[in-house]
Amino acid sequence: MTNNLQNIQHIDYKDTEFLKKFLNPHARILSRKKTGLSAKDQRKLAIAVKHSRFLGLLPFVSR
Repeated sequence: MTNNLQNIQHIDYKDTEFLKKFLNPHARILSRKKTGLSAKDQRKLAIAVKHSRFLGLLPFVSR
């Protein structure tokens, strides 16, 4: 699942469909090896997912 985010300046925490691409079935954030993101983009992604979880847009745990 190599995703290229070079054209994206800001990862929006409200775009849950986009963020779900980077979560496994248990709602955990996938590693950099699987996502293919740079370290900087992976940190942005993690912050966006955590923000989205805090607001209730994404689940903390999924079955």
